[in-house]
Amino acid sequence: MGRGWLFIAALLLVLAALLRQGSLLLVSSLLFMLYGVAQIWAKYSLRRLEYSRHLSTTRAFYGDEVTFEVSLSNRKVLPLPWVQIEEELDEQLHLPDAVATSPSHRPGRVVLKNLMPLGWYHRVKRIYPLRCTKRGYFAFGPTRIQTGDYFRFRVKEMEVEDPVYLMVYPRIVPLNRLGIRSRDPFGDLRLRRHLFQDPVRVASVREYAPGDPMKRINWKASARVGRLQTKVFEPTTSMDLAIFLDVRTVRQPFWGEVTQLLETGTIVAASVASHLVEKGYRVGLYVNHPFPDSGRLIKLPPSGQPDQLQHILEALAMVGQTESVAIDKFVRQEGGDLPWVSTLVVVTAVPTPALLDTLAGYHRMGRPVALVVIGGEGPESGPNGLPVYQVPADITWDKVETLEVNAAE
Repeated sequence: MGRGWLFIAALLLVLAALLRQGSLLLVSSLLFMLYGVAQIWAKYSLRRLEYSRHLSTTRAFYGDEVTFEVSLSNRKVLPLPWVQIEEELDEQLHLPDAVATSPSHRPGRVVLKNLMPLGWYHRVKRIYPLRCTKRGYFAFGPTRIQTGDYFRFRVKEMEVEDPVYLMVYPRIVPLNRLGIRSRDPFGDLRLRRHLFQDPVRVASVREYAPGDPMKRINWKASARVGRLQTKVFEPTTSMDLAIFLDVRTVRQPFWGEVTQLLETGTIVAASVASHLVEKGYRVGLYVNHPFPDSGRLIKLPPSGQPDQLQHILEALAMVGQTESVAIDKFVRQEGGDLPWVSTLVVVTAVPTPALLDTLAGYHRMGRPVALVVIGGEGPESGPNGLPVYQVPADITWDKVETLEVNAAE
């Protein structure tokens, strides 16, 4: 646009010389002057222009409200008559109805626009409340900033990458709302606990025996009695449970996705994990879908660490629809590496014959297993007495608290 005005100014100058018109000369000179000012304005407009975006929290649960704040500072003498900010967001983020967005050229993204003047040494902030109504891992950015002179002869642009992320955990509901007993939800596991020695809790000491590790010798007790004494740790128990979540929601050979089935599956997995961690179980999570940043399948072995539930919820927040390996094969691969006393709970919307055969085989050999079927497409009862729980598909996150389902064993 600037070069067009420059051409007009040059044309008026030529006409003013040919026609000897002072008024045309004045207009031409004015246009040349405005063009020069626009060049200077454009050259310095983006200098010391600072943009930042900030979330009140980067972790949230379904239903929480998060504030998204954008800030633009003009740290120079030159005022900016206009600045346009185009912030790219995920289309699933829930903004207030009064906030308008437009589609982005990238699939699944929208653009939030702000147009404002910015004086010298001036700062402007915009704050938007976001309601977390979808589970997911949402990126804010990149951001495109445009500015220039009053007449937009020259427009300068910069892009701010450095995205920020919001992770929304799946909803957690009581197990009885899902038709699963809250007490011993997958059978009586008290006899399935396996013993190990807790190295933190010393019960007593005994005489040293050949083969005892040196690190277990109680040197103070040994010095007191004049003979080597070995620490005896207090035995304790653990209960391991591995949740296998299947992201496939359409039966083979078809490909596609039913979002509602997957979302219900993540609710079930999160609720089971939360309940059992609270009960003292060592819970793990396995999903036949990769982490988005590494391409590795989601594998979190059972652990008693205090932050294990947080890791599980973070992984579930990032679960997508892409199936990397069939669930029956995945259960056989990973289940074989887990202790035999570990309980395996498979959550799927597509209980294939191969999966049922795998679980029935484990169950027949005495391994604790259970199947949770999303959508009511599974059997009313499993082969060989395999525990099967049914969760219907015609629910939304808002209706899950009134859910009533049937459990068959």
